[in-house]
Amino acid sequence: VQLQASGGGLVQAGGSLTLSCAASGRTFNIYHMGWFRQAPGKERTFIARIDWSGGSTYYADSVKGRFTISRDAAKNLVYLQINALKPEDTAVYYCAAQSTRAFAYNYWGQGTLVTVSS
Repeated sequence: VQLQASGGGLVQAGGSLTLSCAASGRTFNIYHMGWFRQAPGKERTFIARIDWSGGSTYYADSVKGRFTISRDAAKNLVYLQINALKPEDTAVYYCAAQSTRAFAYNYWGQGTLVTVSS
């Protein structure tokens, strides 16, 4: 499975942004798709995941209410909508996939940088 994240950029605080992740290859093996982020000088943290087949979602408590994960299974796309952006949302955002036989996310995209200006 190959993942390509896009949609990052420079955004003013309070604005919104939608990130996209295009999956290709053996996508029929995907169980979950997730979004993570890594702020400068910090560890990568989990944001949200979506069940590839059923579409159920799960969010980290810290992002509930502002972040929305969604998918277009027919197009092999996963989205992350971020509203009311804050400077502390500045990070490299990664999409990841967990295949059906894996115990963790085993495919990662290259990341897309989101910079939020105050």
